[in-house]
Amino acid sequence: MTEPTSDSGTETPAKPWWGAATGVGSMPGDDARETAKGVTGTFEDFPHLAELPARGPGADMIGRTAGLLVEVFARVEPSGWRIGDRPGRDTRRSWSWLGEDLDALEEFTQGYEGPLKIQVVGPWTLAAALELRNGESALSDPGACRDLTGSLVEGVTAHLADVRRRVPGARPVLQLDEPSLTAVLRGQVKTASGYRTHRAVDRQVVEDALRRVMRANDGPAVVHSCAPDVPFALLRRAEAAAVSFDFSLLTERDEETIGEAVEGGVKLFAGTVPGTDTPLSDPAGSVMGVRTLWRRLGLDPGILAESVVITPSCGLAGASPGYARAAMAHCVRAARSLADNPE
Repeated sequence: MTEPTSDSGTETPAKPWWGAATGVGSMPGDDARETAKGVTGTFEDFPHLAELPARGPGADMIGRTAGLLVEVFARVEPSGWRIGDRPGRDTRRSWSWLGEDLDALEEFTQGYEGPLKIQVVGPWTLAAALELRNGESALSDPGACRDLTGSLVEGVTAHLADVRRRVPGARPVLQLDEPSLTAVLRGQVKTASGYRTHRAVDRQVVEDALRRVMRANDGPAVVHSCAPDVPFALLRRAEAAAVSFDFSLLTERDEETIGEAVEGGVKLFAGTVPGTDTPLSDPAGSVMGVRTLWRRLGLDPGILAESVVITPSCGLAGASPGYARAAMAHCVRAARSLADNPE
């Protein structure tokens, strides 16, 4: 990829869309400014817009993304988030907290130029989590799923435009959080009664919806899932530029599709640093499994560092603030170790 030619007529190399390390999304605590300062100060080459679910409903991943929807509103019920007729207190709270997070990000990215990751819940996890007026998941109604996807596309488009306005030098990378994706594909999402499950959604329908939302960004999109059995092949077909996953959950049956994805140009966001408080190994040890996998797949070690971004295994909301800071710094050091010694 190259940028337009310069005045001299020579092509200039395109700036990279990726940094070597970044976060997944959520962080502990409720101080937006302090969090943004820590994230941008640690992930200097690839910061992300942090989420602070400890603040309560509306700051959680479902409520935050529900607040982005266009002409679709949701409120908190004892059973979870339910679609309603008009914006209420919960929606307004979501808007307020997102605005606070964007203000903090804007403050600490003055003059920044480079990739900036923005996370939203993907269409299938959203459909599995949001309830219709009858209390059943939106996943039970194909028409509701289509409407949610369309609303999400509009909301994400507006959200990314706001990010670009606030951080003019940013090159947004859109991340779709899809922890329920595998369950949706396998028909494992439970109905409201808890006694049955919703039927599996056709894989082509799943691909099409993911593709529509990812295309809301004019840059690359990442799909994140910290659940087992991430569908790497499906995500590649859906045009995901990268897949973010918990590296510790990989099994041998994942290896062939991972190798095919990498050879097809898909980046791996490898979650190798634990997301909750635990003693951290040396940075080289944290990425030893990545090197081993690379050798087993017979991939070129020369492309390892440019093909892999190091992240925590999942969000850091469940970690202590001190551990979260240490884990972010550890990701940066582990990525540097991978680049310095790919073999």
